[in-house]
Amino acid sequence: MITNTRRLISLKSAKQLVRYSSYRSPHGPKYAVQPNIGGFTLKQAKSLGITLGGFGGVAGFFALFFLGDVPRVRKDILEKVPILGSHFKKEIPASDNPF
Repeated sequence: MITNTRRLISLKSAKQLVRYSSYRSPHGPKYAVQPNIGGFTLKQAKSLGITLGGFGGVAGFFALFFLGDVPRVRKDILEKVPILGSHFKKEIPASDNPF
């Protein structure tokens, strides 16, 4: 009978758990949670944005000059660059004209 009474007391006390906040020493460091969006802090997002912007710029530059011999790209994009546009104009000499 005594064992049953002890068992009931332990079950009853287990249901009434008291939560204590963790101890923070007045002499210890003051912790603060950094604001983030999706796990990225502002510093990390800025660094990632600069890196991705650089890779995007290089990829765009490569794509323009890789496709520079395609007439549509040359005429619509490359000829309209202010200083270098005249370099990309391709004129066919009269001797190559079939008519």
